[in-house]
Amino acid sequence: MLNKNVKFFTTGEFAKICKVNKQTLIYYDQIGLLSPAIKDGKGYRYYSLAQYDFFSVIELLKAVGMSLKDIQQYMAEKSPENFLELMQQQKEIVAQKRRELEIIEGIIDVKMKTTEEALHLHFDDITIEYFPEATLYLSKNIENSTEEQFVKAVADFIEELDRSQLDTGYPIGGITTREQVLAGNYDNYSYLYIEQPHPREGHPYFKAIEGQVIIGYHIGPSKMLGETYSRLFKVMHEQGYQLGQYVYEEYIYDAVMKDREEEYVTKIMMEVEKIQ
Repeated sequence: MLNKNVKFFTTGEFAKICKVNKQTLIYYDQIGLLSPAIKDGKGYRYYSLAQYDFFSVIELLKAVGMSLKDIQQYMAEKSPENFLELMQQQKEIVAQKRRELEIIEGIIDVKMKTTEEALHLHFDDITIEYFPEATLYLSKNIENSTEEQFVKAVADFIEELDRSQLDTGYPIGGITTREQVLAGNYDNYSYLYIEQPHPREGHPYFKAIEGQVIIGYHIGPSKMLGETYSRLFKVMHEQGYQLGQYVYEEYIYDAVMKDREEEYVTKIMMEVEKIQ
């Protein structure tokens, strides 16, 4: 018999309050997670307003990734002390998720910024610009790698960036030494790299030296890079420069934004020194 001094809700009414369908409440009852306060002889189910807080905690725990099985385990051993411990654990989880979301937001901001900048570039231009010192995170040395070793190095580098939360949203590029470029081995990279505008302590970084850089853009497959390098060397010599220690390559447009490799755009940045 219902207590007339306490407001009870049918399954449909309580489901509406909780903003779920009736089947969710029925399922919670079946697994013993949240049962109606009253089940009368006719099979009608009634929930009390006090059970809404119970339901909201279940949804809160689900929202932070806790399984129904783990929630059931807590409910079987619930107490004020256990509840405080559980809330502290979930707070730490939420804080970690917030940090991860902030990293993702930063990556999105960088990708939007670099794409917007790319839209205003003239890919036929070759310019000589002053570059400030940049901090890069490098892969292990991959010079003279076989194709199989190169593929593995790329996979390992991406996994390392993910594990160490070093993906900044900037494109992954390749560094080639002066010797390899002069020998025409444009794709014999020494390292993979990714820019780190806000380097964190505890990681080894490479400092790209500030100075003059000649910049050009290669459109099309990487096997045709030699043609763009020839144009760069021509301008370099005409302007009275010689090649510096390193050359940096990174995609401006790749498979994310273009369907065909013929439309890919590679940015080439060559350190240069004025010939005395």
